[in-house]
Amino acid sequence: MKCIIKRFDDLTIYELYDVMRLRFEVFVIEQSCLYPEIDGKDQQAYHLMCKDDEGELLGYLRILDAGVSYAETSIGRVVVKEKARGLNLGKKIMTEAISFIKTVRHIEAIRISAQAYLLEFYKSLGFEAVSDEYLEDDIPHIEMLLKL
Repeated sequence: MKCIIKRFDDLTIYELYDVMRLRFEVFVIEQSCLYPEIDGKDQQAYHLMCKDDEGELLGYLRILDAGVSYAETSIGRVVVKEKARGLNLGKKIMTEAISFIKTVRHIEAIRISAQAYLLEFYKSLGFEAVSDEYLEDDIPHIEMLLKL
């Protein structure tokens, strides 16, 4: 398993296609959520992609600078391909992102909008709930903050 982080302009067209396909498969089809998956923020993001030895994209997330979605740097669009679930890949990509934000970007806080059913997962990474539950695209979410 190899994880890489790239800015939008550094993605190949094949990587961009794989990212959009995985996000669409999970967030739109699997979660039956019809909303604008392409939201205009990808161009301003770092894209963390984890691929297997054959180059298949199995996990992904994006990192947005402070001021794009929140006052703080944020992580979003965290997704693991169905066949790779149960392998702790979600924890791996989040840990990689947190490390990058802390050691390379020297950022002190990360805010996320977490799907409510993943509250304990994000707590295990050090995030704390900082809002009541709310609906985002008809899915219950909670804002969470990690102070580094």
